[in-house]
Amino acid sequence: MSILHARIVRLAIAGCELLHDIELTLPLQRWTAIVGPNGAGKSTLLRAIAGLQPCEGEVQLAGRRLQDWPARERARQLAWMGQQETGSDDLTALDVVLLGRLPHRPWLAPLTAADHAAAERAMRATQSWDWRERRLGSLSGGERQRVLLARTLAVDAPLTLMDEPLAHLDPPHQADWMALVRESVTAGHSVVSVLHELHLALQADHLVLMAAGRVEHTGAPADPATHDALRRVFGPRLHITQIDGRWIALPL
Repeated sequence: MSILHARIVRLAIAGCELLHDIELTLPLQRWTAIVGPNGAGKSTLLRAIAGLQPCEGEVQLAGRRLQDWPARERARQLAWMGQQETGSDDLTALDVVLLGRLPHRPWLAPLTAADHAAAERAMRATQSWDWRERRLGSLSGGERQRVLLARTLAVDAPLTLMDEPLAHLDPPHQADWMALVRESVTAGHSVVSVLHELHLALQADHLVLMAAGRVEHTGAPADPATHDALRRVFGPRLHITQIDGRWIALPL
């Protein structure tokens, strides 16, 4: 079963073609990692399937065309975390996370106890609760990233899309992020993340490999065909091996 299907014939910005000839199905209740070299079109693809970037083609969320979803209902179904997001620096960290609850409230309705509980759960899960009264602009890059992750988790959407969510996070907090993703999938959600960290992407349930604006390969990270595709795209200097039951990718 799938959570999303995309058929992108072409996506161009200012006359420059960034994506072409893409047919992509994202599995339900799985973690999908999108990888590829710089400029492969990973972030553009994620924005397209989120409905943030117009394209020639069609995206279906849960079997329904993306444009047919009412905006508020779609925002409850699909949570988004972009890379290097700006703004809201004067808001407290808690207020930023509470923005993730907007799709669950009628227009101008006050916050509920359930909203506050969801925000607290998300901030405790990302270890950012202690900074809840600090302004977002006063936080370090890693602290800010964890607050933005908490905002995304607070939406509690069936599908979460994250573009380079590990930026500014040190290795222990990268491991914490992966544990959160696993918990979300176990709870029945689907997660899609664009990653540069191949060693973590290889821990996903499903891998999408991109190059030159198209999908080169999709498959299980443990599949030898996936390893061959990774070496074909990234070059022969990529060594893929297994350590303690986990696949990792090392440069040679």
